[in-house]
Amino acid sequence: MLDLDRLLRDPGYAFVTAGDMQTALASSGPIADFERFAASWNDLTPDQYRSSGDRRRRYAVYRIDASGEIDREPHQPHVQKPEYNALFGGLERWFDPVTAAVGDSDTLTTILRFCDRLFRRCAPGAASWHVEVHQFRIEARAGAPGEPTPEGVHRDGVDFVLVLLVSRDNIVSGTTTVYDLGGHALGSFTLSRPFDAALVDDHRVAHGVTPVAPLDPSHPGYRDVLVVTFRQA
Repeated sequence: MLDLDRLLRDPGYAFVTAGDMQTALASSGPIADFERFAASWNDLTPDQYRSSGDRRRRYAVYRIDASGEIDREPHQPHVQKPEYNALFGGLERWFDPVTAAVGDSDTLTTILRFCDRLFRRCAPGAASWHVEVHQFRIEARAGAPGEPTPEGVHRDGVDFVLVLLVSRDNIVSGTTTVYDLGGHALGSFTLSRPFDAALVDDHRVAHGVTPVAPLDPSHPGYRDVLVVTFRQA
């Protein structure tokens, strides 16, 4: 099993294969409803801020206190500073909320609990976390690749990030590369199986993902991921 605490301290990221991720999550709770959780990506709504029409998403905000108590916050806009998002920085972007069934699911609760425990070990001074949950579907069609990170290589302006692959169908590429703050590539990997995951210390590294294209151009493809960010409240 990977020493995730050590990897997040140095070099600042970890690529976790599906088997290791499932084992790690199992220590924090059940994931037996994952199939139903994954199916909810079929109910995402278009990202109205992307004129290319390649992205669907839902969004939710949680607070986790020092005792590990998880509470969902009222629905609110997603806002990033311009230095972290050159495309949409400073803009209040409203997305449809993560549904109650998904927000209260065993799988999401387990993921949040796992992240809280791991990130708190890396930042023992943290009290409460401001947690943002994003469901993303990136769609790709012939002649119209999907862009998982249209902002390019970036940091998110938080403390820690989890990117978990939920599903991918009829696509190629979608390779994640992690960079140090000087712009030097540290490593690349492709999330290819459900539960493959990337964990990132956003203070130490930046990351970007290559566009995805359909493997069979006669049919559309998609890449479904869950992105969870933790920032000290």
